[in-house]
Amino acid sequence: MTLEQIRDLVTTDFEAVDRVVKRRLHSQVALVDQVATYIIYAGGKRLRPLLVLLAARACGHQGEQHIEAAAIIEFIHTATLLHDDVVDGSSLRRGRETANEVFGNATSVLVGDFLYSRAFQMMVALDRMPIMQIIADATNAIAEGEVLQLMNAHDPNTTEARYIDVIQRKTARLFQAGAQIGAVLSDAPPIIEDSLARFGLHIGTAFQLIDDALDYEADEGRLGKHLGDDLAEGKPTLPLIYAMQHGNDTQREMIRHAIEHGGLHNLGEITRAVASLGGLAYTARLAQGEADQALAALAPLPETAFKEGLSELARFAVARKH
Repeated sequence: MTLEQIRDLVTTDFEAVDRVVKRRLHSQVALVDQVATYIIYAGGKRLRPLLVLLAARACGHQGEQHIEAAAIIEFIHTATLLHDDVVDGSSLRRGRETANEVFGNATSVLVGDFLYSRAFQMMVALDRMPIMQIIADATNAIAEGEVLQLMNAHDPNTTEARYIDVIQRKTARLFQAGAQIGAVLSDAPPIIEDSLARFGLHIGTAFQLIDDALDYEADEGRLGKHLGDDLAEGKPTLPLIYAMQHGNDTQREMIRHAIEHGGLHNLGEITRAVASLGGLAYTARLAQGEADQALAALAPLPETAFKEGLSELARFAVARKH
């Protein structure tokens, strides 16, 4: 099943989310409108709101609150993108210039703040304290993950455990929150809520593992960003960590130097080393293991087309090429 076919399961819901996003983006400050619209409609796979919708429907949700919840998750994700691109100094995302490249760093940070606060306004309107708790905890974990990633930057001694800790906080936690919220909105029993939370955590981890591998093997045009961005920023992602552990002295020193100093001077050589030493294959195996755990977590859910959509989403997370 393709991503488009998965989306087709909740087409009406997705259209409703789009209407909510457009309405809630509105600000009396014209520049806020302009920047927020630029980033929200920059392309993207919209996996996180899709996860909310599928999870809610898989739990038998019949109301409309899952629409607002999906938009909330998308706003929080978009706010993190605006802030990430400033921190990373990124110039390309989803195949076009980043908001900070077009509007400047200060504007991007402030509009990111607007999106965060708008998301929390929407949460208050939902009037569901458990959901506020889940999202408040998730956004706090994301911020911690960003700081941990900053601490790992340019550190060639970063371990696999430290790397996994970062991606589970920074990426997987919002997937986890989205899936769990779908269960909470549906008043699902605790076993279902726990199952969906675990599903979200594992699929989010798998997604980020593949994302980091694609930085060394994807087609740049399809990926929508510059290859080697992680290397240029001195980020020790898993493919690099593994290659350093298994390379010869020359290869280890080359990778160590690249992480410490950033830049793309040896991108071709490092890319070949990462592949030949098994860094990409190892990362893919870990991602598949996470996807398998995500699929296993769905066992308590009733058999529906929406549960199958969640299963297909886990498969897509590891099979994608961009």
